[in-house]
Amino acid sequence: MRILSSLAIALLWCCFLSPAHAQSFSCYPTNWWVGMTTNRVQLMIRNTGASIDIQKVSLQYPGVRVEKLHRTPNPHYLLLDLVIEPGAKAGNVPITLNSKGKSLTIQWPLHNRRGGNGKDYARGVGSEDFISLLITDRFANGDPANDRIPGMRDQSLNRDSIYHRHGGDFQGIINHLDYFRSLGVTALWLLPVQENNMPNRTEHGYAITDHYTIDPRFGGEAGYLKLGDSLRKHNMKLILDAVYNHMGLYHFLAQDPPAPDWLHQWPAFTQTNSREQTLFDPYAAPSEHKKMVNGWFVKEMPDFNHSNPFMATFLTQHLIWYVEKFGVDAIRVDTYTYNDPVFSNACNEQLLREFPRLTLFGESKVNGVLNQAYYTQNNLDLPFKSNMPGTLDFQCLQNGIIPALMEPVGWMSGVYKLYNTLSQDMVYKNPMNNVLLLDSHDDNRFFSEVKEDVRKHEIAFQWLLTCRGIPQMYYGSEVLMKGLNNPDGWLRQDFPGGWEGDKKNAFTGEGLNADERRVQQLVQQLGRYRLGSSALKKGKMMHYVPENGVYAYFRYDDNQTVMCIMNTSEHKQAIDFRKYTERVNGFQQATNVITNEKLALDQAAEIPAMKMWVLELSR
Repeated sequence: MRILSSLAIALLWCCFLSPAHAQSFSCYPTNWWVGMTTNRVQLMIRNTGASIDIQKVSLQYPGVRVEKLHRTPNPHYLLLDLVIEPGAKAGNVPITLNSKGKSLTIQWPLHNRRGGNGKDYARGVGSEDFISLLITDRFANGDPANDRIPGMRDQSLNRDSIYHRHGGDFQGIINHLDYFRSLGVTALWLLPVQENNMPNRTEHGYAITDHYTIDPRFGGEAGYLKLGDSLRKHNMKLILDAVYNHMGLYHFLAQDPPAPDWLHQWPAFTQTNSREQTLFDPYAAPSEHKKMVNGWFVKEMPDFNHSNPFMATFLTQHLIWYVEKFGVDAIRVDTYTYNDPVFSNACNEQLLREFPRLTLFGESKVNGVLNQAYYTQNNLDLPFKSNMPGTLDFQCLQNGIIPALMEPVGWMSGVYKLYNTLSQDMVYKNPMNNVLLLDSHDDNRFFSEVKEDVRKHEIAFQWLLTCRGIPQMYYGSEVLMKGLNNPDGWLRQDFPGGWEGDKKNAFTGEGLNADERRVQQLVQQLGRYRLGSSALKKGKMMHYVPENGVYAYFRYDDNQTVMCIMNTSEHKQAIDFRKYTERVNGFQQATNVITNEKLALDQAAEIPAMKMWVLELSR
């Protein structure tokens, strides 16, 4: 929790509370800015030491006024609706709380905005980007001094345990930004960075215990600001992992809620049924719908009640605060299908009103393309229409590239499933906003998924970096990190070279075997090629029905045409370029962008078994 004195919020005088109680006041949001489109702010004042017995609130500051005061059933809280007029100036806003002739004045900071909305921050990510997903605790330790923080519940520090903390931090990431650039990566998505003061399993960050505090074991607020500044200097972007379905059990809103209805309450612990169909199934029982949205993930993660307007405002404001405070460029929303859809739309709308170029994409781990499309902007004629611009494209993973490489070639199996999934893109308003992935912190490492077949792993990366949408790589997959989701800790091991004394170092290449180096070099080559490829970044896509396990698709625009051919069979296959006349007509030659091998388009070619070519066509 952030104490007001640490934010230069002075408690000037207090007679109706003891000095000890006075020092326990906190405000959320901890500050705001002048010139914001969101100029109405609901300020939560919390006192953990005693009740807030207030008869009157007064505020004397040009351009700022109190519109309404809300009392909560829990007397530790007071909610103030503030209006910040367009002409207001930056400064400390004195808010005086009056009780029985005595008063307390709080200085609440009002800052100038950072410049460059949509240009220098809140820039969004698009198909021109290449995202890398990181677990901060498991990537690199740049500052061992913050590995343990006195007073925090989880004091574990043991790299030999998949469940303990390992010491990675923001400085470790900053130290290796050149490595990401060598891969062609343009944006970093970090798992949640907010305080996670839980007793154990804090490496993932999804059990937030204070929305306005950056976890000090990562480097705190100063470290996160430094990371954002460093990314901008490298022409890279910052993606925030937002969690507004649930929080950690030790969050003050769980331990001391303003009112019981800020959380979803059940007579006994009730877990979500995780069935997204209940939100749109015309035959769904209302009780099943309720269990999906209102049920808790686990006992340690209480579920927010988005239909409570105060709770909804708290969550929306904190996201706006993060974008403006830290210069966030895009937001990935965790467990998006479990959130109240009406709240989600309202939150998205307010974020995009404040930051028009900001990008949002949700985690919609569902069953089928139609189900996935329901949770993003789509062309479906339904009573509810999502305004979420993009989604993590689990369908192209689970019903696409995995069966393409792991199932035998058949009429309805193998690579045909990838073709079939992509052919359903007509349901999305803009499928280029979908984020493609091979693996993540919750999914099997792709190298393990394909039974450690390097050939298949190479095909998958070539597909990831050439198909429509926004490619996202999970840290370490480029050097064949392994792990099955049994349990999930095996998916979240340390990046080789991130700790002093590591025998294997992916940053320098020391200790990597031949396969690891080869795949890493493949990603570096294709990732950097993609940076300069207009067709792969923004071009249209055309594909052909697979035959004999061979799937061909083109990315093209007025300036460039790239042909991608994958042979998913265990036999070499003949390629007759004349079959693809709509796209090869007028071109004479194809150059393999990885090997630089030249192929004449008027001659037949032969692609080896389990191989992919990425070819740039020339006249």
